[in-house]
Amino acid sequence: MKKLTLLLTSMLMALTLGACSTNGGEADKPTDDGNKGGETGGKLVVYSPNSEGLINATIPLFEEKYNIEVELIQAGTGELIKRLQSEADDPYADILFGGAHSQYIQNADLFENYTSKNEGLIIEDYANKTGYTTSYVLDGSCLLVNTDLIGDIKIEGYADLLNPELKGKIATADPASSSSAFAQLTNMLLAMGGYEDEGAWNYVKELFTNIDGKISSGSSAVYKSVADGEMVVALTYEDPSATLVRDGAPVKIVYPVEGSVYLPATTGIIKNAKNMENAQLFVDFITSKEVQDIYGTTLTNRPVLKEVEVADFMTPMDEIVRIEEDRDYVNSHKDEIVEKYKDIYTSVAK
Repeated sequence: MKKLTLLLTSMLMALTLGACSTNGGEADKPTDDGNKGGETGGKLVVYSPNSEGLINATIPLFEEKYNIEVELIQAGTGELIKRLQSEADDPYADILFGGAHSQYIQNADLFENYTSKNEGLIIEDYANKTGYTTSYVLDGSCLLVNTDLIGDIKIEGYADLLNPELKGKIATADPASSSSAFAQLTNMLLAMGGYEDEGAWNYVKELFTNIDGKISSGSSAVYKSVADGEMVVALTYEDPSATLVRDGAPVKIVYPVEGSVYLPATTGIIKNAKNMENAQLFVDFITSKEVQDIYGTTLTNRPVLKEVEVADFMTPMDEIVRIEEDRDYVNSHKDEIVEKYKDIYTSVAK
């Protein structure tokens, strides 16, 4: 706790000094996070499914910098969306901080249009093209390998997972119920030929034959099983994998040579929010370079800005083969993708 307090204090000092020292102290000029130097204060109600690390690196700094009291309510994204739907006529929350882009698209009527003042700094692939979805961190699908168990088995990408030596030693969650597992499914389809390509779907069938019915209970059980030496390799995602690498677990991240999809975590302002100006300020704050540098250097969440600092334990983005998901296609065909996977899984599990 002392380390966390010192870290947050140093972050706050950097943000405060940066705000006070620019432009000779001209308080009326906007900073890069959109604060125009006017009076702030009041309240902000934040619904969020985010991890404690991301929350702790964001909320206290926002409160201190702008003298705004934040009421934070944490739950899973699905639960929070249901709550927003029930409160639509009289919204309690001002902003949803976190969740998959697809969940915002499916509930567009819940959100207010707003474009961050930092929009031009964001990587173009993750720009706000809807008018109401702002990306602030990215997470990519990856493979996680136990370095004590792998031996001479080569794992450089998806194709290597069909090695018979890995049968029953590949950890995955269920794409029908886990968002990270579904992201892996669409990633591998795209990487191996395309969402409707029969060769890609044949790959999925061969892979789940090699997985041999070993479906984990959830996304956290997947990467933990590799870190704990129960499985050799996992189909997982970068954030917890990078945390394990940073903390010295006997694991390494493999970014598939066929390509990794990076998907944005999204924030959106609630339609008819009671604290609209503070909600807009929050969006500008989390997309500012100061805060994005904090994300990149202290967390395992990858920042969304074009130019930002990243910690040594994170692989530079230009060293990763990236492929771009057709989010519109995946959003509109999710049910049929899941059903096709279920048919395949049922056939190989017999």
